Amino acid sequence: MTGEPKEVDFHFDVMCPWAYQTSKWIRSVREQNEITINWKFFSLEEVNLREGKKHPWEREWSYGWSMMRIGAILRRESMESLDKWYERSGRALHEEGMRPHEPAVAKELLEEIGMDPAIVDISLQDQSTHEEIKEDHQRVVNAGGYGVPTLFFGEHALYGPVLIDPPEGEKAMRLWKAVIAWLEFPSLYEMQKPKIEEDEQRIMQVFRPYLEARDWVSINRGKVIEFPDSDKEG
Repeated sequence: MTGEPKEVDFHFDVMCPWAYQTSKWIRSVREQNEITINWKFFSLEEVNLREGKKHPWEREWSYGWSMMRIGAILRRESMESLDKWYERSGRALHEEGMRPHEPAVAKELLEEIGMDPAIVDISLQDQSTHEEIKEDHQRVVNAGGYGVPTLFFGEHALYGPVLIDPPEGEKAMRLWKAVIAWLEFPSLYEMQKPKIEEDEQRIMQVFRPYLEARDWVSINRGKVIEFPDSDKEG
């Protein structure tokens, strides 16, 4: 890839606190360089499905998956609608400790941002929403991905950046430059800052609203809460 990218595909799960923090950063980047963000889905419930559990599309309501069905309907309307909804739903869960994964709350949030709360019911009745999410999800899996945030620049996939204090302004652009620099090195697979106990405590503090609002068991990778796994059966 030559030159600075003009657009990025950002795969997310509304329930993921890491993806939410990164989404705040990429929005700050967009404000400054007008990059196009194409919001796409990925299901942590599905990729970490436990043996014997139903797939999220086999349940009447399945937290993150069902929220993405709402998002799929909104994306058909416009990417701007999906953008607005993800920002509000993510902020509700990850900063305000609300439960947007509950249908009643999901409807309240839609109404708050000037959208039709009936979209929740419409999304659940439209079985084709399952296929849209599966297609986005499989794209990440096919690229070797396993979580979010996963960014695509064309066919070049990157996991991350993973952070809890998303930079704004000039610092956001400096991080953007660091991220897209990776595109010059297709064989650069991983670079990671090890976490010490102090880091873990800071992460838990930032994630406190999410941890208090969640209604599921999380799979723990490297002592960091990463995956919401719905125990709610349809």
